[in-house]
Amino acid sequence: MTSAASLRKPGLQSLITTKRGVYIAWLRELLAVSANGEEALQRAIAQRFEGLGCQVESIKSAPNRFVLAADFGAEAAEPQPERLSVVAVLPGAGDGRSLLAFAHPDSEPVADTAQWRHDPFAGEIEDDRIYGWGIADDLSGVAAMICALDAVRAADLQLAGDVICASAVSKRRAQGIYAVLERGYQADAAIYLHPAESGAGLSDIKARASGLMTFRITVSGQPPDTSEPTHTPFYHLATNPIDKAWLVYRALAELAEARALRVQHPAYADIGRATNLHISHIAAGNAERPSRVAANAVMTGAVTFPPGEDIAEVQREVEATVRQASDADPWLRDHPAQVKWLQGTSGVEVAEDSDIFRTVAGAIQRVKGVAPSVQSLHAGSEIRAPNHFRGIPALGFGPLSGDNTQSGGTDEWVSADDFINMVEVVANIVADWCG
Repeated sequence: MTSAASLRKPGLQSLITTKRGVYIAWLRELLAVSANGEEALQRAIAQRFEGLGCQVESIKSAPNRFVLAADFGAEAAEPQPERLSVVAVLPGAGDGRSLLAFAHPDSEPVADTAQWRHDPFAGEIEDDRIYGWGIADDLSGVAAMICALDAVRAADLQLAGDVICASAVSKRRAQGIYAVLERGYQADAAIYLHPAESGAGLSDIKARASGLMTFRITVSGQPPDTSEPTHTPFYHLATNPIDKAWLVYRALAELAEARALRVQHPAYADIGRATNLHISHIAAGNAERPSRVAANAVMTGAVTFPPGEDIAEVQREVEATVRQASDADPWLRDHPAQVKWLQGTSGVEVAEDSDIFRTVAGAIQRVKGVAPSVQSLHAGSEIRAPNHFRGIPALGFGPLSGDNTQSGGTDEWVSADDFINMVEVVANIVADWCG
């Protein structure tokens, strides 16, 4: 057998080019199986890994279960069924660095596809684009793991370190990668095979992600003390929660500007801010009954913050601002606005001079011919999971794709050429890192 270090790019490139049609067919087959549901898809993925000689384990776990200091989520309204993740291990000789590759096979629940031009589960190909439901987000990542392992085996490489591949459910707070890590799987580095949301394909590496928290603020008011169905004649006797919510809104807007000046990170200099805070929705009263005063107003919003800023400190700052706004108003002093945190993830960052970054960037440059850039604008990326849960540095990258269903697109697609490039990149990383 040849050593991983001695195999140069032309060898893998030639092999993967020869198997291009096979690898695209495997991706399309997984897409077709996904029409039968998540567990059917995971069983098909497990069979593929078993066919490659991997040690395969299936792990069931309940969504929204893992609560970390760096990660939290609001409790689900109803108990959620367990979800299935699949782990495959290709053992190395035991004297090299190990690698965890992971992606998520689950997509958004299938909704109305009437606007699609292509059958969402047929994998139709047109002008280099393979179309399908969830094919970019993130079935192509799962398929790339399978194809890359096949290429490594076909190249007869002798790896020194283990390769661990996880098809870990992610959507709807599934937290499959946490369940995998909790099972005890450990690696020296991780790669998350998911296209960058920038739309730049393999030209971008996700080496950092902002922290993100969402929240709900409830502000109480007081309708007038009357049995009359129309409140307007008595409005002077009411406390309008919209007026009071405005006070809280303005206080948070001022906090957002103050944080923008104070919280800095060099990676975000190009866009002018390392942190943002905004209210995205306000609800009060009944639009069909405009003459009545609401009992309360509810605002929902979000805050992002750069890697290195403590999630708990950001929470305390927001809560203190809401409390100060309440203390400054006679009504709110006795009826303070209430903050409820809904979901939160801490920021994460992997140094560009780290071994894993150099390995990934080098593999992409060899395959694509250009050095990749760092994508910094995604918030809440899954690259945080290995880092926060097990201290494993993780990077994300993926093929050129677009029109993601999650972002409101139709005819979600992935570039066939860039998918094959992705397979070659992953195979190169495995050879370089684990060899």
